[in-house]
Amino acid sequence: MTSDERYQDYYKFLTENVVTPFYYERLMYLRCRMSLAGVLSSKNPYLLKAKNISSPDEMVRSVVDAFLSSQEETMFGNKLEAFAIHVSSVLYGGFKSELPSVDLEFERDGIYHIVGIKSGVNWGNSDQLNRMKDNFKAARNFLRERGMTKEIVAVNGCIYGREAKPLKANTDAEKSYYKYAGQDFWNFISGDDNLYREIIKPIDEESRARDEEFKRTYDGKVNGMVKEFGNIFLNEENLIDWVKLVDYVSARDKSFIEFPPAEITDECVEYFRKTEENKKLLRQEKIKKEEIKSQMS
Repeated sequence: MTSDERYQDYYKFLTENVVTPFYYERLMYLRCRMSLAGVLSSKNPYLLKAKNISSPDEMVRSVVDAFLSSQEETMFGNKLEAFAIHVSSVLYGGFKSELPSVDLEFERDGIYHIVGIKSGVNWGNSDQLNRMKDNFKAARNFLRERGMTKEIVAVNGCIYGREAKPLKANTDAEKSYYKYAGQDFWNFISGDDNLYREIIKPIDEESRARDEEFKRTYDGKVNGMVKEFGNIFLNEENLIDWVKLVDYVSARDKSFIEFPPAEITDECVEYFRKTEENKKLLRQEKIKKEEIKSQMS
């Protein structure tokens, strides 16, 4: 496969398996899952007040944008993880791992790599980092017990960002690993120092084609939620009733506020069906990892 053919394969994968499903999930989340009741109940009303929010439009856009942003980071990161596995599969026969804290396994130049993939460099606290290191050690032992004789190198790969000191040495050598981020991570996966830039091309083209529909859906959803918020949380002076909002989020007793029932379209029914199928697959993957983890103990 020439470099041009390889890039065309990458562009095709990114279009079909990253950008297209990402926009589909964003749209369906807006249309079928997002509700005023849901986003308000998950946000800090004291912070909203401290930001001096004074209008329903400002309130709704603030909570909707924050909610979408938190969802999108995870959604997109998971899809780029799949792309990294695809690249490794094409070049080195890499495959999605069933080992705890490991997403990808592949062999190159006589070295066996176990790779845990995260979005950004600041992804975990000390407990999560220690768990990853413990799992790297357990994975090394597990692979050796099953006949692996090659050197095993553990890697924490980060889709974006930079890491100045990749080697994370540990007094227990089995817990040592490399941390590659951004350009270094994509070069490690592919041997192509320019891949981290090439990824943006199909994302840019496809997102331009799909963004108009998302913006139209977003505006319609926000406008409907603004109207709903005004009907419920504005007082007689048409100002936000902050006590009522705080009561809705935090009062001990169940809120007496009733929100209009959500409309369930055929499109949403199909989306929920697909979501349940994906959840089932994720549960199966989790069970498999737990089984492997018990064998590693």
